[in-house]
Amino acid sequence: MIRLPDPIMFEWDEGNRDKNFIKHGVTTTEAEEIFFDPRKRAYPHPRHSLTESRKILVGKTKGERLLFIVYTIRNDKIRVISARDLNKDREVDLYEKAP
Repeated sequence: MIRLPDPIMFEWDEGNRDKNFIKHGVTTTEAEEIFFDPRKRAYPHPRHSLTESRKILVGKTKGERLLFIVYTIRNDKIRVISARDLNKDREVDLYEKAP
């Protein structure tokens, strides 16, 4: 089960906001859309931080782009750490074949 703050609010680190767009072409708006996808799927992050709990979220944007998001919850706000396209060869099943 995915537990997100209610209401959903985001906190963006300026470095990550720019990094995600420069490296992966993912805008903050696209990354945020994933959290509202009714078919989104959350998974534990296998290489989690020692100081905070991180999760992986996969979902589709309004434009049907499949994204892979790493995030944490800080002060009841979602903080996106990384956002990129799903790797079609390895990760698309996380979304497409999930129940």
